[in-house]
Amino acid sequence: MAEKTADFTFLFLTDTHLQPELNAAQGCDMCFKKARNIKSDFAIQGGDHVFDSLAVSRERATSLFDLYGKTEQDLGVKLYHTIGNHDCLGVYPASGVAETDSLYGKKIFEDRFGKTYYSFNHKGVHFIVLDSIGITSDRAYEGRVDAAQLQWLASDLKALPAATPIIVSVHIPLVTAFDSYVPVPATAPKHHGGSVANAYEVIALFEGRNVLGVLQGHTHINETVIWKSVPYITSGAVSGNWWRGTRMGTPEGFTVVEVKGGKLSTRYETYGFKSIDPQNT
Repeated sequence: MAEKTADFTFLFLTDTHLQPELNAAQGCDMCFKKARNIKSDFAIQGGDHVFDSLAVSRERATSLFDLYGKTEQDLGVKLYHTIGNHDCLGVYPASGVAETDSLYGKKIFEDRFGKTYYSFNHKGVHFIVLDSIGITSDRAYEGRVDAAQLQWLASDLKALPAATPIIVSVHIPLVTAFDSYVPVPATAPKHHGGSVANAYEVIALFEGRNVLGVLQGHTHINETVIWKSVPYITSGAVSGNWWRGTRMGTPEGFTVVEVKGGKLSTRYETYGFKSIDPQNT
């Protein structure tokens, strides 16, 4: 029998892209200080904590994660972490980081925050945090949930009563219409990075389950797509257009999530950041 669900509020803050440039640390500090004034039980960080670990040295990446760690303290609530593509160390060869480095790829995230995918329970709701980052053999990334994680997810869901309310966090979207909003690139990207290439395998596991919503990041816009009664909610970014103003009309901000009466609702909160180099889109 499923545990009775109590009403509560939590925060979804994604794409902070912490860096010392563009007043990003000050902006994130503003965001977290506003967020802490909203009564919430906890927060989920939706990925891309820093900008950037993919293409920089170990020393630079470590300094970025240190900066993020100091800034995060301003939030003042329990925080769960979702891995983003920019949270992976030295994947691009230009970084000069060897694949044998002890912090290479996802290891730097694991060293700072723990597992890249996991689940937890809160007031009768089962939360699932997924790892949507696939590191490719040619040292790039794609949106993918690997076979081992799919097996874990199937087992995690199987252990739940069918009526258990579920909320999912993932960085690269499982479901999005983003490609409908932008021109088709002149040359197709080598890897599928805008959404999860094998999302259909994940979505199939949600069949017959009480998924209240899937929270997503990566595109820096506010968007909700409902598929088979499940809302796939992409949140605007704390960093907006990578600390350069609005991203396709979405300003810097974060999402407040309310669970009430077994239903999920969201609202987007901005916090008044003004870019020193606005390049609004």
